[in-house]
Amino acid sequence: MQPARTDTTVSPIARFGARIKGFGPVLGLLSLCIAGTLLNGDFATLDNLMNVLTRTAFIGIIAVGMTFVIISGGIDLSVGSMAALIAGCMIYFMNALAQGAGGDLAPITMLVLGIAMALVLGAGFGLMHGLLISKGNIEPFIVTLGTLGIFRAVLTYLADGGALTLDATLSELYSPVYYTSVLGAPIPIWIFLFVAAAGAIILNRTTFGRHVQAIGSNEQVARYAAINVDKVKIATYMLLGVCVGIATVLYVPRLGSATPTTGLLWELEAIAAVVVGGTALKGGEGRIVGTVIGAILLSVISNILNLTSIISVYLNAAVQGVVIIAVAFLQRGRK
Repeated sequence: MQPARTDTTVSPIARFGARIKGFGPVLGLLSLCIAGTLLNGDFATLDNLMNVLTRTAFIGIIAVGMTFVIISGGIDLSVGSMAALIAGCMIYFMNALAQGAGGDLAPITMLVLGIAMALVLGAGFGLMHGLLISKGNIEPFIVTLGTLGIFRAVLTYLADGGALTLDATLSELYSPVYYTSVLGAPIPIWIFLFVAAAGAIILNRTTFGRHVQAIGSNEQVARYAAINVDKVKIATYMLLGVCVGIATVLYVPRLGSATPTTGLLWELEAIAAVVVGGTALKGGEGRIVGTVIGAILLSVISNILNLTSIISVYLNAAVQGVVIIAVAFLQRGRK
């Protein structure tokens, strides 16, 4: 009796679909750019391009760190509140130095200390999240939902319900970090590109990156493979915290202040950028390049809404929410 033959022929349409699957975000971005140009001629100007990329930089940097967390099977809902608290602590600390606590320190030294403090705080908050999740065996959703409220409440307390404003001298010295251009592009864009490139190298070319993907794919198998799961998880949240710190360092000189609404809904935008870029919400798979494209795509959507008034700009967060739900629907069963 002859064994049954199985038809393994793949149709040309199926092969084409598999080939372009990874280019979905790119095609979406190109389509949006064409639509934006047709709807408003100002969309395609160099000034508007720089504005979109600068706006993307803050969320994009955070989204790079969020990519590692989501690939490992985690989530962080607190990044917006974390950025707000870090900004408030930076300003509070630098103002204290400027008002005499710093002794004879030069203003530039005060700025350097404030920037260092932001990065240390970001790493510290990430470490706290990682320990509570890995060692405390608490779901990431619960931990970061709790700290979302804690971080913003502490900032509101420090600001007494109002705003923390950076000392005028320090603000004038600090503002070029946001407003100065290098080779025609604002500094935040260059920092974003550097963070994205570093993230891509770490994810794709290092043992740590392979461990992150292995844990997200199957945590139990990763443990059997002698991967220190808890250590890797803690490191991913610390990496995200540092990314939040970097984004905050670039954001503070923009306005020179921090309020209880600073960083509001940044977590929504960062998660949306990651999932639109193709990272599986269930973990185990993702690309930094996709995250970068996803972040730019969301900024382009917002920019088009601002330029064309197709719908109210107040519905921008609603659009991002719809995008997250739609992508999650399309990712059903994906692992």
